[in-house]
Amino acid sequence: MSTSSIRRIVRVSGSVQGVGFRWAAADHAEALGVSGTVRNLLDGTVEADVEGPEDAVLQMLEWLEEGPTSARVSGTEVREERPRGTSGFRIAG
Repeated sequence: MSTSSIRRIVRVSGSVQGVGFRWAAADHAEALGVSGTVRNLLDGTVEADVEGPEDAVLQMLEWLEEGPTSARVSGTEVREERPRGTSGFRIAG
């Protein structure tokens, strides 16, 4: 298992707002032990900022490609960022 910390910003498109996506993402992130935030964007997408051990972040990225059963994900865009050393995962405004 990898212990190096990585960070990814993921924009999730599709039917992802108003379906409990952020709450489900926060629950899944906490279960995986990753930190960061998830928030709705004005264009109807959801943005997740995920940081933690590489294996856990990659598992979170896989989950974001599907989302909860109430959502319909049509695509994700992922970009790599430098880890910030954050802790905890929260739903942002």
